[in-house]
Amino acid sequence: MRIQLLVLFFLLSQGLKTSAQTAAPVYKIALFAPLYLDSAFDDNSEYRYAKNSFPKFINPGLEFYEGAQLALDSLNKEKVPLEVHVFDTRAANKTIQEQLASPEISNASLLIIYCSASEIKTFADAGLRKNIPVVNVNLPNDGGVTGNPFFVMLNSTLKTQCEGIYRYMQKQYALDRIVVFRKKGTLEDRIRGYFDDYAKSTNGIPLKLKYVELSDSFQLKQLIPHLDTTQLTLCVAGSLDENFGKRLTAQLAALKKQNYKAAVMGMPTWDGIKDFTKPEYRGIEIIYSTPFYNPRTDKVSQSITTVFNTRMYARPSDMVMRGYETVWRFVKLLTTYKNDLASNLSRKEFNLFREIDIQPVLNRQQMTLEYFENKKLYFLKWQDGIIKSVN
Repeated sequence: MRIQLLVLFFLLSQGLKTSAQTAAPVYKIALFAPLYLDSAFDDNSEYRYAKNSFPKFINPGLEFYEGAQLALDSLNKEKVPLEVHVFDTRAANKTIQEQLASPEISNASLLIIYCSASEIKTFADAGLRKNIPVVNVNLPNDGGVTGNPFFVMLNSTLKTQCEGIYRYMQKQYALDRIVVFRKKGTLEDRIRGYFDDYAKSTNGIPLKLKYVELSDSFQLKQLIPHLDTTQLTLCVAGSLDENFGKRLTAQLAALKKQNYKAAVMGMPTWDGIKDFTKPEYRGIEIIYSTPFYNPRTDKVSQSITTVFNTRMYARPSDMVMRGYETVWRFVKLLTTYKNDLASNLSRKEFNLFREIDIQPVLNRQQMTLEYFENKKLYFLKWQDGIIKSVN
């Protein structure tokens, strides 16, 4: 917590501006994140909370900034000519629209944003007007963006995730029984729709998916008729509701101990579930997809971990890693392709911790480009409290 306060004080004192120091900065970039500086400090720059208290709502944006700053430190050592402006999207004295209209943005070459779903289109539209690439690091949601070749999503959409899950099941479970357990809901209907639509267009043999609707309080007896003691059943959690997914997994793990053969395929929201280390989930394979897998075995990840361990007595979060790789990767692309960055967003030579596969998303009816999206998914498996990649 102490280091987090120091980072906040640093941001406050710097006036939200940082630089890779050069005599004549050439490339200007802007970082936008919810830092909540006005919530953390009063008009006299006094910290509003107790010295031993740090609000959790500040963490995500701050962790993104911490990773971004470490990347800027690395780029500074390489003498990359940068001028970087950091904007607090929760600033009390300026709206996001006013920040985007500021002089610092007028000739920027790149915007990197951590934002909410309601803010996506505001940033994307600004990038389109100014012909500046806008890279979103956190949301799997296009926010209604269309016809924008300057907008990039690093977090894959639900549609992309469902299509990836379907392909994975075709590859690994085509001969097994597959049951999609779901609850009533708009998102649940959307998941089924994505599966059904992909089944119509797949080049492979379509899967025979069985859909079973459950209530929130479903019991073991409602699962048993769909399982078998001699044949494996892949049980797909057709809902983004984490509590539904955990309940389904725990009950299937209990049935596995009764000799029912089952494995569980989860949704992308399962990437944040840590409960799978608990005893009630032991004994069953739990698989889910994510675009953000980093085993942290590479030298850069280990170096970042060492910095956090020695200076901060903490482990860097996934958002720290995302902040680092996003800034490093896209600044490298910017300095390599300069004014032609927008045409080279999908190049892969500067992938760092993981493969990023940025592809155009097309409007099939009009055959026009909507935006760019990371299509690379990793499939991870929890088994007996240990997680590993199964790609």
